[in-house]
Amino acid sequence: MILTGRTGLVALLCVLPVALSSWPATTFVVLLVVLAALVTLDVALAASPRALEFGRDGDTPPQAGGAPTARLGQPVDTVLQVANAGRRRFRGQVRDAWAPSVRAEPRAHVVDIAAGQRQRVVTRLRPIRRGDQHSAAVTARAIGPLGLAGRQRSQQVPWQVRILPPFLSRKHLPSRLAKLREMEGLLPVLIRGQGTEFDSLREYVVGDDVRSIDWRATARRADVVVRTWRPERDRRVVLVLDTGRTSAGRVGVDPTAGDPGGWPRLDWSMDAALLLAALASRAGDHVDFLAHDREVRAGVFGASRTEVLAHLVEAMAALQPALVESDAAAMVAAVQRRVRRRALVVLLTDLNASALDEGLMPVLPQLSSKHQVIVAAVADPRVDRLAAGRSDAAQVYDAAAAERSRNERRAIAARLRRGGVDVVDAPPEEIAPALADRYLAMKAAGRL
Repeated sequence: MILTGRTGLVALLCVLPVALSSWPATTFVVLLVVLAALVTLDVALAASPRALEFGRDGDTPPQAGGAPTARLGQPVDTVLQVANAGRRRFRGQVRDAWAPSVRAEPRAHVVDIAAGQRQRVVTRLRPIRRGDQHSAAVTARAIGPLGLAGRQRSQQVPWQVRILPPFLSRKHLPSRLAKLREMEGLLPVLIRGQGTEFDSLREYVVGDDVRSIDWRATARRADVVVRTWRPERDRRVVLVLDTGRTSAGRVGVDPTAGDPGGWPRLDWSMDAALLLAALASRAGDHVDFLAHDREVRAGVFGASRTEVLAHLVEAMAALQPALVESDAAAMVAAVQRRVRRRALVVLLTDLNASALDEGLMPVLPQLSSKHQVIVAAVADPRVDRLAAGRSDAAQVYDAAAAERSRNERRAIAARLRRGGVDVVDAPPEEIAPALADRYLAMKAAGRL
């Protein structure tokens, strides 16, 4: 049984006759008995919530892989079918409850369902977290004809919505593809094409590198002829996502909700990985993916170039930061087991000096000796803001701590570079294009 606000209002109004009565105690008892009788009658006349039958709209249940999907920041509608199998008309509310991070609207639906009829209610979800979001419970509340009280019952109606990474860095893809086409010679340029795979011969123009002159072909013609080259294709790019404790830190600003707390580093790393995967697949390279902390959390290997992006998004959707220290040795071993030929290994992690000293640095030579390695890290812009503060004593201490953190970060990056590892360290909004540019630069220089 539940009581409505109307019951409280009636009880409040009963204070007046009690206060004005010559026999307040007797008046109080009489009014209390009357109100209790009305509440009991209202509950008895209310329809039973047990008579309602619920179902979800969808082609297949979530257990069969048919749950709806949406990108983070996009609304998604869930439909609940409510059927009244009882003998009485059901008047009241139905609430389809979800986790607070899903931001379900409206909170409750007003329903009026005749016996034997059904009604369709739609709850709009505006999630602010990525991953699999599960429904909590469906609560039906039947109100009696007097509006004083009613019946309530909750039951599970399982459903889930998979919230995919938003891939906001997609906006940088056209400009990077234009650079790639220029490198491959699909656009007219006056400079020597870079790379190590021979493409074609053409006449010499001012600005060409004299080292590209083909003297034998020149001897057979009246004009000077140069070789053109194109970037290597059919290379392998392995994206390794560190899902350990350092990936849980929130940096920047959440671009989908304007939350100053920002996204976790893991989400920014995912966004950068998606842009690089899209670019590499268009460049003709094979892209593999591995998410790891103490164990493998997800993996995509052997996907075709046309399907790799969809597979990556699906694999990343359910990943969450694990509050454990990553096992770098196991991570390197997992890459070596799956990748035999020389490849470009992009490790998306954090330049945390203590974590790298104890974990990655001792085993990284095993990887860099066989593969080309890039370590990509998301820098926290708040550190730069703290380093600029000097207005009072507290800010001076904060600035000193920030400077120490930046120096440690620069030192660990320098050590990685001395070990033959490329380092991309950029703020959250810049990490994706910076990593894509580094890939293009390596491809143009023939380092892949």
